[in-house]
Amino acid sequence: MTANETAPQGKYVVPALAQGLSILSLFSRDQLSLTAPEIAQKLSLSRTTVFRLLYTLQLMGYVRREDDERHYSLGPALLSRGFEYLASLDLVEVAQPVLQRLRDETGLSAHMAVRDGREIVYVLRFPARTTIASSVNIGTRFPVHGTVMGRMMICEFSDEDMNQLFPDEPLPRFTEQTPTTLKALKAILVEDRARGYAVSQSFFEHGVSSIAAPVRDGAGHIVAAINITAVDAYIDLPAMHGALKDKVLEAAAEVTRWLCRDMSREVKTTVSPPPPAKKTKKSERIHA
Repeated sequence: MTANETAPQGKYVVPALAQGLSILSLFSRDQLSLTAPEIAQKLSLSRTTVFRLLYTLQLMGYVRREDDERHYSLGPALLSRGFEYLASLDLVEVAQPVLQRLRDETGLSAHMAVRDGREIVYVLRFPARTTIASSVNIGTRFPVHGTVMGRMMICEFSDEDMNQLFPDEPLPRFTEQTPTTLKALKAILVEDRARGYAVSQSFFEHGVSSIAAPVRDGAGHIVAAINITAVDAYIDLPAMHGALKDKVLEAAAEVTRWLCRDMSREVKTTVSPPPPAKKTKKSERIHA
């Protein structure tokens, strides 16, 4: 691979940007770390140029310097900007039939979202089969603190995590129910965590009712949330906290079980084979 092979050509191309992206493209599952000289050789760039590019990428969090101070690997910023959606593709595949069935059984729109910083991103949607249905599209973003799916994804955060996620107050208000302080949000999350699900009536948007539950991976971490929503249709609280809630929890549990199954399968395929049995002497085999 050379700079000419990877860098795009054109009147409006920014060479430094193209070179920086070319560096990031060198890392892969088979090449987790590289030294500056290796990068310079692969891209046919001078070591000075590579050093400056790596320094910039490191400051921005897109690469990190390993403990040996020679090797570089992908940094947390790259893994947190946009890659949540890519990482969610397997999750979407697993959840798709479950959410479709949830929509059919409840008659309400069903969705799944993942978190990207202080926002949730919709990655799966099954609108209700009625003239009035949820109008959100895949890729739609909403604030974490203002939505029940967002609350589900942070309900187990520590105080330190919450302070880092919401360093500034007041929080944006969307309805009279929106918590605008960290203290108020934490109080709501305590109830969400104890309940294991969240119910909303016009919490984020007037006229919209929603029930949400968390989805966990094989390690028990909350990685997504699912919900059902009703638009311009009143649903009494006993129903929301009763049969409808049970359907949402069952769907979330089913997706979680599939994710746990996939993780266990992956772990099994990556476990190193046991070392070959030590050959024993004939006398040892006789007395074993």
